[in-house]
Amino acid sequence: MKKNLSILLAVIAWGAVITQYFLMIENRVASVGETTIRFFSFFTILTNSLVAIYFTSISVRGKNSNLLRIQKPGVLTSITVYITVVGLVYQIVLRQIWQPTGIQMIVDELLHSIIPISVIAYWYGYEDKSVIAYGQIIQWLIYPLLYLLFILGRGGVSNFYPYPFVDVAVLGLPKVVVNSIILLALFVVLSALFIKAGKIFQSRK
Repeated sequence: MKKNLSILLAVIAWGAVITQYFLMIENRVASVGETTIRFFSFFTILTNSLVAIYFTSISVRGKNSNLLRIQKPGVLTSITVYITVVGLVYQIVLRQIWQPTGIQMIVDELLHSIIPISVIAYWYGYEDKSVIAYGQIIQWLIYPLLYLLFILGRGGVSNFYPYPFVDVAVLGLPKVVVNSIILLALFVVLSALFIKAGKIFQSRK
């Protein structure tokens, strides 16, 4: 059951990410190279790609040391936190300013709703919650912190910011710094909540 679910989630995640790429290329306003860089500047795309890679690794039952490292307890929880942030930010902030149609609407729902909910459900069923610890939160923050530094640094050069709440050209740097701190705080709070919930769920088994 676990392997079948992993294969299904990997296929859905890869399918959604790849389809989104072709949609973005088809509707590009810049060169293919620039559009590709912008594509991978979205936290949604990077995180859904992480989901796809993770579940692909679970689907391949090998003894490769890199695959085993990916499958260590805590990795799934961190990915679940990341994809939960993707879902929450979209539902709360972005959905009201973005009304996609057709295939784009389907892909959007996959990336921002169906995949996040599915990963949370998988985490609930299969993460070894007894060994995840609050001390891991610092490690889990490295990815979103590096992401913020990347998009702010590149935005200063290209003037392209993937999300309105980090658009320095419109909001100014002080406001974006505040928004970034709020986002990082969201990661910390969600991480702590998942760890706490995991310990509660584990104790009831």
